Amino acid sequence: MNEKHILKITDELKLNIRQVAATAVLLDEGSTVPFIARYRKERTGQLDEVQIAQIRDRLIQLVDLDARRASILKSLEERSLLTDELRASVGKADSMATLEDLYLPFRPKRRTRASMAKEKGLEPLAKMLFDQTKVFDPEKEAAAFVDAEKKVADVAEALAGARDIMAEWISEDADARKSLRGFYEKESLLESKVGTGAEEKGAKFRDYFDWKEPIAQAPSHRVLAMFRGENEECLRLKIQPQREPALGLLLSRFVKGPGPVSQQVQAAAIDAYDRLLAFSMEAETRMSLKDRAGQEAIRVFASNLRELLMAAPLGQKTVLALDPGFRTGCKIVCLDPQGKLLFNVTLHLTSSKREAEESAAVIKKMVDHFKVEAIAIGNGTASRETETFVKAIPFTRPVLIVMVNESGASIYSASDVAREEFPDQDVTVRGSVSIGRRLMDPLAELVKIDPKSIGVGQYQHDVNPGQLKQSLDDVVMSCVNNVGVEVNTASKQLLTYVSGLNSTLAQNIVQLRNENGPFTSRSQLKKVPRLGPKAFEQAAGFLRIRTGENPLDASAVHPERYGLVEQMARDLKCSVEDLIKSDELRKKIDLKKYVTEEVGMPTLTDIVNELAKPGRDPREKFEAFSFSEEAHELKDLKPGMKLPGIVTNVTKFGAFVDIGVHQDGLVHISELADQYVSDPADVVKVQQKVQVTVIEVDAERKRVALSMKTNPGQGRAAQGGRKEPGPRDARGSGGGPPRSARPDFNSNPFGTL
Repeated sequence: MNEKHILKITDELKLNIRQVAATAVLLDEGSTVPFIARYRKERTGQLDEVQIAQIRDRLIQLVDLDARRASILKSLEERSLLTDELRASVGKADSMATLEDLYLPFRPKRRTRASMAKEKGLEPLAKMLFDQTKVFDPEKEAAAFVDAEKKVADVAEALAGARDIMAEWISEDADARKSLRGFYEKESLLESKVGTGAEEKGAKFRDYFDWKEPIAQAPSHRVLAMFRGENEECLRLKIQPQREPALGLLLSRFVKGPGPVSQQVQAAAIDAYDRLLAFSMEAETRMSLKDRAGQEAIRVFASNLRELLMAAPLGQKTVLALDPGFRTGCKIVCLDPQGKLLFNVTLHLTSSKREAEESAAVIKKMVDHFKVEAIAIGNGTASRETETFVKAIPFTRPVLIVMVNESGASIYSASDVAREEFPDQDVTVRGSVSIGRRLMDPLAELVKIDPKSIGVGQYQHDVNPGQLKQSLDDVVMSCVNNVGVEVNTASKQLLTYVSGLNSTLAQNIVQLRNENGPFTSRSQLKKVPRLGPKAFEQAAGFLRIRTGENPLDASAVHPERYGLVEQMARDLKCSVEDLIKSDELRKKIDLKKYVTEEVGMPTLTDIVNELAKPGRDPREKFEAFSFSEEAHELKDLKPGMKLPGIVTNVTKFGAFVDIGVHQDGLVHISELADQYVSDPADVVKVQQKVQVTVIEVDAERKRVALSMKTNPGQGRAAQGGRKEPGPRDARGSGGGPPRSARPDFNSNPFGTL
């Protein structure tokens, strides 16, 4: 554990040093973020998962910084360039940018104008000029450096070479670069122009054909949209501050007077800025701007993913799942309460009256035979027609009919996971199974799909893939462990996300379960090949055995605290089962009696709460939802219609809502609420059920503008802002052109690309 790292993180995150140090130790010991947050509250001072992850990520960054520091010091030492002063400066560098600035003058480089001037022996002249403490005639001094053999033809060439050397010194000055970098970050303008001859090809970026704004005010979605336009050679971007103030920073730092010597330095500084620093600073600012925008996009994606994964499950019910289709028919599967495939068939619901009647009879027979409790219908093509068809069948028993978001189901159906689960079924059957399982337990099913394919992100192809993966993996792991996993029914993919487990251990658990039957106690997990004491410690509390020998195995109480619970029961002269069943008995527990150095009130409170509702599911209770019967297609929509909908994606510029017409509508940020909204996530969440009003419909472009305001269409005035474009990225799968602050189809149409 590096004490400097602990101190730095403590200061940055405004935490107690003991909290950071304890978390660092736990992470170093191999503990996961969910485990630390749930079972080591006393040691960390009850830090939550977000804070623990921040500490983890910053520790990694600081370790990388130290590795680069060591590499630089080694390089300098090997080339006999390391002075005590330089060693101290490198040792104090607190960012990668500062470290690279210090190393820049000593970095091995190709030949430059400055290096060629040094080869001509002009460095002494450059030093004389750069010093500016003596008054002399530069031309007279430069005459001594004219040398035909060294190819210095005249005084002008000597002075030019000296200026080249000084320009490189200025451009490589660490303090100057730091100052200029800060100026660029604060004062730069992001300017976008249409690419040469790209008017037609780049039509989707037309609102950025002539766009300019301060980078400090540019929202992440707009930044990423413009960078995508540049990558597609539709836009030309420039990120620079005004030249004169930026140049003034250099002149005030390096030019010490008005005389002829200082005039040479001034000329060198101007050259340094125009030829070297402006390009370098713009490149750095570009990277920084894109990184910040990417971080925000990742945050939005992670937030949306959490809401989707934590959506309310229907639970263990017998489900009939339908993947609608006109041409190839409707793929129908029946699943038992554990999600096992019982039966599948392909029916044509709309081809002819005779086929429709036969298909209705088959579905009715399946519902009766398998005692189906719910029907899940994928929300793709022909979904509303299929829903209408199914609702018209006269079932003899109550059946819940639910439309299910099928984004990513096709990805799953063609995956190795699906082939492993259903080697004898085609992709259409696998897709229907996924739709049915999503209704039963969204979390358990969605973990089988790459989060980027689920459709709740924004510009995932434009952000750092490593950072995106880490963030999304954190979300999935957090959700899985927060809910808990039934070890006897969980898939290998779901088990993989349990704290302390990996794909190998997950596979070993499934294999042992298949060979020996269900686990009857958590302690039996120790028999799983390669699952050692550390993995057991990390995983056991998140694994549930609901029909186990010990009632605590069905709870989130960690096995390491079973003895404590048993002691509580003994003290009250009852059994653990009695404690779980009786609220009166639990109220008699004097928690202060059980406080030790390792176990404090936070853990004891968690234990008692868990005893009250062992293994409780933190997700909300499932509520049925139905789209309006008034609107099945875009042509059914009319301005002013009020419709129920489900939020499918939340972005920085608004929210997309499924209203059951095969095309999500946009509720722009200015139409989300009667009051000003700075962040759509403050108002809506993915999977939230909302009531919207249709503002405008463009059937040709398949674009729908919606509102959640009391007085729809007044968004621009309510937001009080200027016309603000935003990306048309409804599903988050690609970049798009901007959209105005309120829908205006004539001047600034919007929609999914």
